[in-house]
Amino acid sequence: MPVNRAVHGAHASQTKIVATVGPACDSREKLDELASVGVDVFRLNTAHATREQSQARLDDIRHLSDSYGQPLAVLVDLAGPKIRLGELPDGFLDLDMDAQVTFLRSGPIQGPESLGATYPRLIDELAPGDRVMLADGVVSLLVESKTSDAATCRVVQPGRVRSKQGVNLPGVKLSVPALNDGDRDNARWAARQGVAYLGLSFVRRPEDIFELKSLIAEVGSGTQVIAKIEKPEAVARIEEIVAAADGVMVARGDLGVEIDIAEIARTQKRIIAECRKQRKPVIVATQMLDSMQHSRLPTRAEVTDVANAILDGADAVMLSGETAIGEYPRESVEMMHRIAIATEPLLAQRPHAPPQFDDDSPELVSEATVYAAGRLAEIVKAKLMVVASATGRTALAVAESRFSVPVVGVSDSGETLRRMCLYWGIHPLPGAPVEHRTPLLSHVTQWGRDAGLLQTGDKVVLVASESVTGSRHNMLVVHEV
Repeated sequence: MPVNRAVHGAHASQTKIVATVGPACDSREKLDELASVGVDVFRLNTAHATREQSQARLDDIRHLSDSYGQPLAVLVDLAGPKIRLGELPDGFLDLDMDAQVTFLRSGPIQGPESLGATYPRLIDELAPGDRVMLADGVVSLLVESKTSDAATCRVVQPGRVRSKQGVNLPGVKLSVPALNDGDRDNARWAARQGVAYLGLSFVRRPEDIFELKSLIAEVGSGTQVIAKIEKPEAVARIEEIVAAADGVMVARGDLGVEIDIAEIARTQKRIIAECRKQRKPVIVATQMLDSMQHSRLPTRAEVTDVANAILDGADAVMLSGETAIGEYPRESVEMMHRIAIATEPLLAQRPHAPPQFDDDSPELVSEATVYAAGRLAEIVKAKLMVVASATGRTALAVAESRFSVPVVGVSDSGETLRRMCLYWGIHPLPGAPVEHRTPLLSHVTQWGRDAGLLQTGDKVVLVASESVTGSRHNMLVVHEV
C-alpha cells in the first residue's frame, strides 16, 4: 500500500513527490515499490519513451491505484522544441579549448570538427557572437562566422559531447513553435486517457499554454497544463504565464543553461512566490538528488537544495534520473520523504497571511471561509480538516495556506481527487459520500478511527458549501468525534 500521509500524521510529509518513470522502475512491481514509500505523482516523459511504453506504464499506474483504492496522479511531459545534436561517428566528441567546430545544415557529418542538429533552421537563426551551449552547459561555443549552410564556432569551454545531447542557445530568439506535430499527438493521447496533468516544455508566452488548452478542450478532457519554465522569455513574463497555466514546474536543467547559473536560486524563489500568490501548484525539478543515481546517499548540498525548495513554498519536488535510470530509485524517494519530514516543521512557525482579494472578487467568500477554517482548526487543535471540493480549487486554496492540521480532500470527481495528489498537504480520500454533511462526517470519522488517527473527543473541521458540492464554500463546521 502507498504511504497514506494523513494516517501517518506527524511522521508524514506534506510536500508531494513526483517520480519520473524509466528503465530503473519499468515494471508494476517497481512502481508499487516507489508508491509504497511516498510517490504521489508519476511522470511519463514522452521524449524518452515510445507510445507503447507510455501506455504500458500508464496502465500499470492505473492498476496500482485501483488496487490500493487510493488516487495516484500521472504527469505526461511533452518533449517540446528541444534541439539535440545528431549522431556522432564514435558516439562522442572531445572538444578542446579554442578548437573550431562547424554546424552543418544537412548532409553527413564530414570529419571530427563537424556537427549536425535536429533543428533544421539552426543555421538561419544563429549569428556571429551567439553562444551555443552543449551537454547541459558543460561545453560552450561562440559563433564566429556563418554561411548559408554552416555556422563556424570556437570552443570557449571545453569538454565531451555525446550524440543526441541537448543544444541550448541563450539569448537567441527561435521561431520554433512550442508544440510540434509529435507533441500534439502525444497531448491528444494523454488527454483522452484522462491523465491529471500535461507538462508543456519550453514555454515562452501565455499563448503557448492557450494553444495546448484548446487542444485538450477539443477532445473533451479535463487534463490540466503544467508550464515548464526553461527559457528567459518565460521568466520575463512569469506573471502572465502563471495566470494562464494550471501549475508550474521550475525546470532548472535547461533554465540553468539559458540564464546565468548564478541567478538560478533567485529565479526559483521568484517563480515560487508568484505561484503562491496566484494559488497555483509549483514543482521544483532537476538534479535535486542527482548523485543518488549512483550513490545510496545524496550530497549535503543536495539535501539543502531540497529543503530550501520546500521552505520557498514548493508544493512538490521531483526526481528525474534518480528514479528513471538510477541505481537507487527507492532510496531516492525515501530520502526525499525524509528531507521533507525534517524540514516541514519550520513552515508551521511562519504566520499565516490572509488572502488578498478585491471586494468584488468571486473567490472572496470561499477564500475567507477557507482561511477562517484553517485558523480555527489550529486554534481548537483539530486532528483533521476536511475539504469538500468539486473542482479542486478550494483544496488548492487550503494547500497554499500551509496550515499545520492534516487535510483530507473529498470529491465526487475522480479527476479532482487525482489533481489533489499534487497539492501540498492535501490527502485525497475516495469513496466519501459528499452529497450531505452528516454522512460525510460519519464516513471521515469512521475512516479516521479505523486508521488510528481519530479518537473519541477529537475535533474535525469541515469546510464546504451549504450543499457540500456547491461552487461557493460558505460553511464551516466543527465536529467532535
